Amino acid sequence: MKLADLAAAGTEAARGGSSDEHAAIALAGTDNLIGDLFAAREEPDTHSVGWNLNADHAGAGFALEAARALFRHIFDDRGARRLHAYVEVDNASSRRLCERLGMRVEGTFVEFVTFTGDPDGMPVREDTMQYAILRREWNAAGRARAAARVA
Repeated sequence: MKLADLAAAGTEAARGGSSDEHAAIALAGTDNLIGDLFAAREEPDTHSVGWNLNADHAGAGFALEAARALFRHIFDDRGARRLHAYVEVDNASSRRLCERLGMRVEGTFVEFVTFTGDPDGMPVREDTMQYAILRREWNAAGRARAAARVA
């Protein structure tokens, strides 16, 4: 999401802070916010999930750790049956994260979304992949991770 100015960013932060759909990612033992997660419920038992992480903290496993905790919460506490995420085709780090979380590609939407414009001000539309995971897939992957730790 691109915000027009600091006031718009403040409004968005206040909206997100008052919702249980958004969570901050902070470094343990500090006040340093390094990103955020969201999970928006879609009736009856599906959630759209996503994340944003400060590029200075990429590759350290923080997004994976935070997303796993979010997935556990949504499946175990909210009773979700299915989670899905939209990821732009050229966002390799989010695609890898989805795959490490056990999500599978369900399809690609061609020219689905726009975040930028070309030099003439025309929208640049991006291809977007949809990843998803079912609760039964998440549980099976968790059992496999636990077995690997024991072995």
